[in-house]
Amino acid sequence: MTRSTSFSRGIPAAAAIGATVLGAGLGELVAAIVAPSASPFSVIGGGMIDIAPAWAKNLAIDLFGTGDKAALLVGIAVLLLVVAGLAGLLEWRRPPWGRVVLVGLGVVGAVVAMTRADAGTLSPVPSIVAGGVAAIVTALLLRRLRRPSTLAPADTGLTRRGVLALSGVAVMAGALAALGSVALSSGARAVSAVRAALRLPAPATTVDVPAAAELGIDGLSPVITPAADFYRIDTALVVPQVDPATWSLRVHGLVEQEVVLRWDDLVALPQQETVATLVCVSNGVGGDLVGTARWLGVPLRDILARARPTAEADMVLSHSIDGFTASSPLEALTDDRDALLAIGMNGEPLPIEHGFPVRMVVPGLYGYVSATKWVTELEVTRFDRAEGYWTPRGWSERGPVKLQSRIDVPRAGARVAAGDAVIAGVAWQTHVGVSGVEVQIDDGPWQPATLATAISADTWVQWSIPWQATAGEHTLRCRATSTAGETQTEARTPPAPDGATGWPEVRVTVA
Repeated sequence: MTRSTSFSRGIPAAAAIGATVLGAGLGELVAAIVAPSASPFSVIGGGMIDIAPAWAKNLAIDLFGTGDKAALLVGIAVLLLVVAGLAGLLEWRRPPWGRVVLVGLGVVGAVVAMTRADAGTLSPVPSIVAGGVAAIVTALLLRRLRRPSTLAPADTGLTRRGVLALSGVAVMAGALAALGSVALSSGARAVSAVRAALRLPAPATTVDVPAAAELGIDGLSPVITPAADFYRIDTALVVPQVDPATWSLRVHGLVEQEVVLRWDDLVALPQQETVATLVCVSNGVGGDLVGTARWLGVPLRDILARARPTAEADMVLSHSIDGFTASSPLEALTDDRDALLAIGMNGEPLPIEHGFPVRMVVPGLYGYVSATKWVTELEVTRFDRAEGYWTPRGWSERGPVKLQSRIDVPRAGARVAAGDAVIAGVAWQTHVGVSGVEVQIDDGPWQPATLATAISADTWVQWSIPWQATAGEHTLRCRATSTAGETQTEARTPPAPDGATGWPEVRVTVA
C-alpha cells in the first residue's frame, strides 16, 4: 500500500471517528442535563431491542447472559466507529455525503427518542447534538487537510499530523464529556439516597422458611437467592430512576371504577410477605435465569378488586415507566396465588435495577408476561384487544412456567474425586410444585433423589442423591415430576416461543 493510499483512507477516517466520539460524548452530556432517558446510546440500543426478533434475543442471552446489555452497548459503539470511519472516507472523496451520513445518524436517534414511551419534549435534542457536532467537526478537520495552515509551512505531512492530533483531542474531549454525563446523573444519586433512607412497613403476614428447605451442600444454589445474585433480564438499557414521591399506579380499562394509588396509599395497605421463584422464559435447559426471593407487597387481587373488572375482561396489560408491557391472564392475578405488587425484596426495598419502587411478582408465569418492573399502570383488557411487548415479537401471550430441573453439583466439566460424592440441584414448576426428582448416571437406571422440604408450590426445591463415583468420564442427567403427576419431558425445545424443555445433563471427569 502506498503512502498516498494510506493517507486517503486513514486520515479522513480517523478525523471522522474523533469527531463522532466527541459528538457522542456531548450528546450523552446534554442528555444528562435535559433528558436522562434519551441518551443517544440508550435510545438506539432500546430501538434495537424493540425490533430484535426472538432468535436474536435468545442468542444474546445465550452468549452473554445477564451481560447482554453491556454487550449491546459495546456492539453499538463498535458499529458507530465503523460507520464514522466510512463516513470520513465518503466526506473526503464525495463531500458533503459523509456529513449527511453523520447528520442522518443523529436524525435516526432523534426519531427513535421521540417514539419511546417515556419521550419528552427535549428527547430529540441529545441525538441531534451528537449528529450535528460529528458532522461539523468532521468537516472542519477535513478542510484543514485540503487547505494547509498559513501559519506553518505548506507541508502536507505536518497538516496530517495536526489533524491526527486534533482527532485525538476530540476523542479525549468526547470521553471527558461522557464521564461528565455520569457525574451529572443526579437523578440516579437522588433515588439511591431515597431508597437507602426508606423503611419498609411491617408485613401483616410472614413466611417461615423451614430449616429443612436448605440441604447445606457446597455449590448448591441457596434456597433464597441474594439480591446481588438475582438474574436481571429486561429491556431497559438505562435503569429508570423513579422517586416514590412521584410514583403512582393507575388501574383502568374494563373496570367499573378507575383507581389511582400513590406511594403513601400503597404502603398504608396491609403488606404480605411471600417467597416466590421467578423464571425468565429465555432460561435454557439447565440455565441460571431463575431465582427465589422473599417479596413484600400488596396482593394484586386486592388492588384489582378495588377497580372491579368487568365480566368480559380476561387480561391485565401492565405498563412499565420505560414503555415495556406484559400481558398477564386476569385469573392469575386474582386467584389464590400470592401475586404481589411488590415493594420489598429479601427484607429491603427493591433494588433499583429490580424495579424500585414497585414491581409485579406473579408465581406460575414467566417474567415476560408478569414481572413488570417500575410498574405504573394496570390496564384491564382482553387478549383479543391488546398485546404485551413480546407477543408480537413471536412469544406466546400467556407464558405459564414449565416443569424444569437443574444439576448444580457437580458443575459441567468438573473433576470429581473417586469415591463418595453427591449429585444435587434444584427443580421447579411454580404454582404447581415438584413431588420428585430422578437422576440417571450414564445410561443406567433412573434413581430417586431426596427432596428438601419445599417452602411452597411457588418456589423451587433442592434435591440430592449420593453417588459412588468411579474413575472415568460420566454423564449425569435429571428429571422432575410435578405434584400434578407430569414428568419432565426428554424432548429438547428452545426457549421461544413459550419456554425450553428437555433433560439437563452435565459431563464430568472422575479421577
